[in-house]
Amino acid sequence: MIIVAGIAATIWWITRPSYDDMVKDCQKALNPSSTKTHRPAACKGLKQEDYDTLLMAWVVDHSLSKDDKDVSDYYDDGQVNGSVG
Repeated sequence: MIIVAGIAATIWWITRPSYDDMVKDCQKALNPSSTKTHRPAACKGLKQEDYDTLLMAWVVDHSLSKDDKDVSDYYDDGQVNGSVG
């Protein structure tokens, strides 16, 4: 009986996702409704600090413009007429 329990525990331990796997799953699960207190199910097993870091990275990545416009590339004709940009 002890041997069977040991084998079962070993199989359970080996088949569990690693912490790195949980982090990757959490990254995929983050969405606009994710908040500091409202975690997706895939993120439940993460440490709070790690979840906060992933959430902040997701927010920054999804809030920045994907436009390739170079804001330093403009001309100024001295008029307020949309010439900047």
